[in-house]
Amino acid sequence: MSKSDYYDLLGASKGASADELKKAYRTKAKELHPDRNSDNPNAEAQFKEINEAYEVLKDPEKKAAYDRYGHAAFEGGMGGGGRPGGFGGGGQGDFGSAFSDVFDDLFGDFMGGQRGGGGRPRASRGSDLRYNLRLTLEEAFAGLQKTINVPTSIQCDECHGSGAEGGAEPTTCPTCSGMGKVRATQGFFTVERACPTCSGLGQIIKNPCKSCAGNGRVQKERSLSVNIPAGVETGTRIRLAGEGEAGMRGGPPGDLYIFIEVNAHKIFEREGTELHCRVPVSMTSAALGGDIEVPTIDGGRSRVKIPSGSQSGRQMRLRGKGMPALRGGGVGDMFIELAVETPVNLSSRQKELLKEFEGLSEDNNPESSSFFSSVKNFWDSMKG
Repeated sequence: MSKSDYYDLLGASKGASADELKKAYRTKAKELHPDRNSDNPNAEAQFKEINEAYEVLKDPEKKAAYDRYGHAAFEGGMGGGGRPGGFGGGGQGDFGSAFSDVFDDLFGDFMGGQRGGGGRPRASRGSDLRYNLRLTLEEAFAGLQKTINVPTSIQCDECHGSGAEGGAEPTTCPTCSGMGKVRATQGFFTVERACPTCSGLGQIIKNPCKSCAGNGRVQKERSLSVNIPAGVETGTRIRLAGEGEAGMRGGPPGDLYIFIEVNAHKIFEREGTELHCRVPVSMTSAALGGDIEVPTIDGGRSRVKIPSGSQSGRQMRLRGKGMPALRGGGVGDMFIELAVETPVNLSSRQKELLKEFEGLSEDNNPESSSFFSSVKNFWDSMKG
C-alpha cells in the first residue's frame, strides 16, 4: 500500500516555509488528536501519520531528501523499519518528538517556563527583605538618622557574582542546552520540568568559586544608615531600593523595606497628628481654678489655666503641640484632659472640714441636684 504524501497529510504546499509547516501541523494536530475523536477508530493512525510527516519536513536535511526522492529516501535502513526516525515503534516516539516542537504554541506557557528556542534564562533578581524598626514617640516626633544592621546576602567579591572561580563566565548546561527545562514524553502528553543538572538556570559552573560555593553571593551583616522622617507612625513603610538580597549569578538585588513600630508612651497617647495627655488635678484646684504646668512632646513645658469649677473629662487644646504630619503637612494639636482626683488617707481634721464644707455646699453641686431631682421624679412616677 502506497504511503500518503507528507505535504498532503499536513495540508501544506511543497514550497511551504518552516513556519507555514509548523502552523499546518498545529492545525492538524488539534483536529486529529485522539482525545477529540473518540468516535473515530482511525484517529490514532491518522494522528501518527501527521506526526511522521512533520518529523521529516521540519528537518531541513530530511525535507530536502524527501523533496527529491519521496518516501524512497528513507527506505533501506534510513530510520529503521522503513519509517523515518524510528517511527515503527509503539507510538510514543511518533507523538513526542514532533509534538514537543509545538507544545508551547498549543498550551502556551502552561508550565511557567521559557518558550522553546529562547535564549539562556536571565540571572534571577534577589529577594526583598523586611526589617522591623521600633522607635520611641520622641524619635517619631523629631525624626532621626539611624544605623541598622541587616543580615543579608551580598555579591561575592571573589567571583564578582558569577559563581565561577576567578570570575569566569558560566557555561551552557549540556543537559537542557541552556533552556533550564527538560521534556519527558508520556503517551500523548509532553511534560516539562526544571533541568536537574542546572536546577533550571540553564547554566552550569565547572569550577565553582570557593568563597560562595558557586552561588555568586555570600551571607553577611550589613550596616545601613537610614533617614527616618519626622511624623512616622506604626505601619509606616520605608523602601530602600537595591538594599535587599543580592541576585543569583550577578542578578539585580532586591529592595529593603523598613516597617516602623512606635512604642507606647507613658504620658502621651497618639491619634494621628494629635496627642492626648490626661492630667490629674486636686479637688480644690478644680473647684477654685488655677494654673498648672504640663509637659510637651518636644521636652518643653506649657502653662495651662484651669477654670474654676472644672469637672473630670474637661479638655483644653494646645495648638501646634502635637505630632508633625509625615513629609510636611503641618503640626497637630495637643489635648489636655482633666482628671479630678478625690483625696485619700484623710486626717481627722480634714474629714471635719469636708463635712463642714458639705453642709454648706447645698447649692454648689448643680449636676448632683439635677440628677437626684430626676431620680425622685422617676420613683414618684413608678409609685403612681
